[in-house]
Amino acid sequence: MEPLRLEEKINGNSLIIETGKLAKQADGAVTVQYGETVVLVTAVMSKEVKEGVDFLPLTVEYQEKTYAAGKIPGGFFKREGRPSEKEVLTSRLIDRPLRPLFPQGLHNEIQVVAMVLSSDLRNDPNILGIIGASCALHISDIPFFGPVGAVRVGRLNNEFIINPTYSELENSEIDLVVAGSKAGVVMLEGFSQELPEELIKEAIEFALPQIEKIIALQDKMREICGKPKQEVSLARVDPSLLSWVRENGLEKLNALNKLSDREKRIEAMEALIKELVEKHSLLETKYTEAEIRTALNDVERAEVRRIILKTKKRIDGRGITDIRPVSCEVGVLPRTHGSSLFIRGQTQSLVVTTLGTSTDEQMIDALEGETFKKFMLHYNFPPFSVGEVKPIKGPGRREIGHGALAEHALLPVMPKEEEFPYTIRVVSDILESNGSSSMATVCGASLSLMDAGVPIKKAVSGIAMGLIKENAEEIVLTDIAGLEDHYGDMDFKIAGSEKGITAIQLDLKIEGISVELIHKILLQAKPARLFILEKMCEVIAKPREKISSYAPKITTLKFTPEKIALIIGPGGRNIRKIIDETGVDIDIDDYGEVSVSSFSEENLKRAVEMINFLTQELKVGEILRGKITRITNFGAFCELYPGKEGLIHISELSHRFVKDVTDIVKVGDEVRVKVISIDEQGRISLSLKQAQSFKKENI
Repeated sequence: MEPLRLEEKINGNSLIIETGKLAKQADGAVTVQYGETVVLVTAVMSKEVKEGVDFLPLTVEYQEKTYAAGKIPGGFFKREGRPSEKEVLTSRLIDRPLRPLFPQGLHNEIQVVAMVLSSDLRNDPNILGIIGASCALHISDIPFFGPVGAVRVGRLNNEFIINPTYSELENSEIDLVVAGSKAGVVMLEGFSQELPEELIKEAIEFALPQIEKIIALQDKMREICGKPKQEVSLARVDPSLLSWVRENGLEKLNALNKLSDREKRIEAMEALIKELVEKHSLLETKYTEAEIRTALNDVERAEVRRIILKTKKRIDGRGITDIRPVSCEVGVLPRTHGSSLFIRGQTQSLVVTTLGTSTDEQMIDALEGETFKKFMLHYNFPPFSVGEVKPIKGPGRREIGHGALAEHALLPVMPKEEEFPYTIRVVSDILESNGSSSMATVCGASLSLMDAGVPIKKAVSGIAMGLIKENAEEIVLTDIAGLEDHYGDMDFKIAGSEKGITAIQLDLKIEGISVELIHKILLQAKPARLFILEKMCEVIAKPREKISSYAPKITTLKFTPEKIALIIGPGGRNIRKIIDETGVDIDIDDYGEVSVSSFSEENLKRAVEMINFLTQELKVGEILRGKITRITNFGAFCELYPGKEGLIHISELSHRFVKDVTDIVKVGDEVRVKVISIDEQGRISLSLKQAQSFKKENI
C-alpha cells in the first residue's frame, strides 16, 4: 500500500494522519501529528478466539519514548522500564472509548499499542493516542463500530478553547477530554474549578463540531485504504439453553436478587448454578457449567433491566433517585495525622491522611519536564473487599485510575503551598465494595483531610450515576450498586463541592449518548452530591484548627539572596550548626524560601530563632551575646553569629585601665556586648563596658 497522508484543521493547527509507511505488518497502523507531537498507533487481533473468557480481551499499551523529547532515561539501565503513572492513565483513557464499539461476543485478543515518537512539549499526546487507536482499528480488518474522535477542552478568560497546550492548562478553569462516535458522546474525563453543570454541558457542546471533523477524516481514510472487515466467530448463547435456564431459574433468580447482603446473594447464586447444572445433567443435550453460567447471566441481565424499566424500582427496592444509607466517622485511628471511615451501603472506604515535609514531595520525570507533587492520593482495592482470594501485588491500572480521579476531584479545594507548606499523602483502603468505591474515596478523603487540619476550602463529595437504555426509553439511576453497574449501560462518576463540579468520568457500554442526556444526568446527580455533603458536614463541618501532635511542625520564612548566604554560611557552616544543635530539617528553594521542620515544637522554635538571628539587621545600641574568637594587642574579636564578627577595642573592655586584653577576656569566653558603631564597609565596633546588665561572672 502506498503511503497516505490526510490533514484537517483543529483549533488552527493541522491534525495529520498518515498510514502505509510504518509498522506495515500490523492489522492497522497510523501516525497522528499535532504541532510537532507525533504518536504511532498500531492495532492487531489474534487469529483464534481466546478460550475460557467471557469478555472482550482488549489491551491498550501507551508508551512515552524519552527520545521523543530529546532525553535519555535516568537510572542505571538507561532505558524505559515499567509504565509511569501517566502512561497507565493514558492507556485507560484510550481503552475506554474503544471498548463499547466492538461486537458483543468478540473474544479474539486485540492489542492496541500507542508510542510517542516526538513531543513538542506543548501538546499532550494522549488525545492523539485516542484518535490514532480509533483510526488504526477503523482502517484495519478488525471488527469495530467506530470511528471515535476526541479533543481536550480548556477555558481561559471565560472562553472555551480546543486542545489547550500545557501552559494554557495551568490557568484553565477546566480540563475535559471528550470522545465521541457518530452515535454521540462515548467517554468523558475531566476536572474543573467547581464549575456549574451548565458550563460542563457547554464545554461538551463546544467539542462536538471538532470531533465530527476528526471522525470524517478517519472515514475518508477508510474509504481510500480500509481493509474489508473480518468475519469472526462471536460467542452466542444457544437460544434453547437460554429458554431452559429462564424457565427453570428465573423465579429463584428474582428471589435471590432481593437479598440486600451482597455475600448472601453471591452464595445463593452459586447454589442456583449448582442446582441448574445438576438438573441439566439429566437431559440428553449437554452444556457445560460455563455455558449455563453465561446463560444465567444473560437471563439475569434481561430481568434486572426489565424490572427497572417497568417498575422504576431497583432490585434492592430503591427508587431511581434513592441513595443507600450513608454514615461517616473521623478520627478513627489514634496515631495517624487524620483518618475517616466513609460508608455508603455495602461500600466502605478507610482513608488516612499523612502530613510530610518538602523532602517527601514526589518527583515526576515526564516528557514535558521534571515536576514535583505535594499532594498525592493513593487508592487500594484488596481482594477481601469483595470476598475474594487473590494474591496482593502492586497497584493495578484500575487502582491507579481511581486514585487519580479522586485526587483530581480534591485538587481545586486544596490549600496553596504558601498557606499550608506540607506535603500531603492520602491513602484510601477499600474494606468493602458494592458500587463506586472511587466516589466513596472522594468523600472519605475530604473528611480525612479536615480531620488532619488541612485547610481545604470546601468539602467534596461524589456520586456514581447509571443508565438503562432500551430503544427510546432511558432510566437514569442515582447511586448505582454493583449489579446496576454490571448490567447497566453507563458508569458516570461526578464529584464536586456545594459550589460546583470538580471531576467527572463517563464510561459507556453503548455506542454513545446525547449531550441533553448528559446534562440531565448532571442535574439529577446534584441533589445527591449535596445530600452526601450534608451527611459529611454533620460529622465535621470544617478543618480542625490544629494539626495532629504526631505530625511534623513546619515554619516557612522568606529571605533575600544575601540573607540566604548568611544562613548557609561559609562552606555551609551556619546551616550545619543549626541542624546539628536542633535536629531540624531545613530546605531552601531557588526563590529564597526557607522551610524549617521538626516533630519538636521547641526545637523548631529554637532553629527559627537562630535563623532570624543570623539574618537580623544589626543596630547601633543593640546588646547581643557573642563569643571571643581572637585576641590581639589592640582588642578582642567577638563572633556575634557564624561569619559575623565585631571588634571590642581595648579601650572598650573596661571602665578601668587595661594593660593586657587577656586580663579581661580569653578565647572562647561568652560575653554580652553593645554595638557602638557600624562603618560604611560594614565593620562592627563593640563595647564590653557599655553593655548593660554586664556582670563579670558572665565573662
